Amino acid sequence: MPRANEPGRTVSSRLWDLLFAFDPNNTELTLADLVRRTGMPHATARRLTLELVEAGALERTSDNRFAIGLPLWRLGTLAPRAETLRSAAQPFVEDLYTALRQHVQLAVLQGDHAVIIERLSAVNAVGLTSQIGGQLPLHCSGVGKVLLSHSTPAFIDEVLAGRLRRFTPRTIVDPAELRGQLASCRSTGTVVVKEELSEGAESVATRIVDGRGTVVAALSVVVAAGSIKLQAAVPSLVASGLGLSRSLGWRPGIPIRTS
Repeated sequence: MPRANEPGRTVSSRLWDLLFAFDPNNTELTLADLVRRTGMPHATARRLTLELVEAGALERTSDNRFAIGLPLWRLGTLAPRAETLRSAAQPFVEDLYTALRQHVQLAVLQGDHAVIIERLSAVNAVGLTSQIGGQLPLHCSGVGKVLLSHSTPAFIDEVLAGRLRRFTPRTIVDPAELRGQLASCRSTGTVVVKEELSEGAESVATRIVDGRGTVVAALSVVVAAGSIKLQAAVPSLVASGLGLSRSLGWRPGIPIRTS
C-alpha cells in the first residue's frame, strides 16, 4: 500500500488511515501525532481531521487533542461477529472470573493478529499491555496460538515464514518448535504460554467452536507467573469453553474444522 502522501490514494483510504492511527494505547492524539502516524502532509491531515470532527467520527478534547467519537463506537457495537460472541460469552467469562479471580479474556482472529473483544480483570491481577480492542501476536500469546493452530495450513505457513518477533527471552520463534506446539493445540484444544509475550505473565487458552465446527474465538486466563499452577485452571477453562461452544451450536461429534 502506498504511503498516505503518495498520489493514487483515495480520500476514503486516507480517512481510514486517520481513524486507525488510534489504538487502545493511544486514544487521544494531537494533529502532529496524526501527521506522524499516517505520513500525510500537515495540510491534508488537518483538513480531513476537521471533516471527521464535523461528522462526529472524531471529537476534539479540551486540550486540543482528538479522540474517537461516540457515533463510531455505536457503529462498532453493530459488528455481528464480536457482539454475538460477547453476548453469548458473558455468563461464561463472568463465572470463570468469579472462580479464578484473574484476567479472563475472549479474542477473535482479525488479519494476522488476535483482537481482544472482552476481558474481566481482578484489581490485583498481573499488568497487561493490551486492552479491549487491542491486538495480540499469534505466535506467542495463548489466544493467538489457539486461533493460529486452527487456521488453514496456508495461513500458518504464511505466519511462520514471516517475522516472528521475540518479546521476551522465552518467546518461541523457531518455526519447527511452533509447529509442534500448534499441532498439540489442535489435538487438545488448549495451549499453555509461559512468559512469551510479557515477562511475569502466563496464560492458558482454549478454543471456542460454533455449530459448523469452526473455531471462531479463543478464551484464556492470564495469571502472574508462579502465582498458581496453570494446569489447575485448565478444567474450569475447558468447561467454560465447551459451554460457550454449545451455546453457539456445537455438539460432541461435530468435527473441528480449520477456518
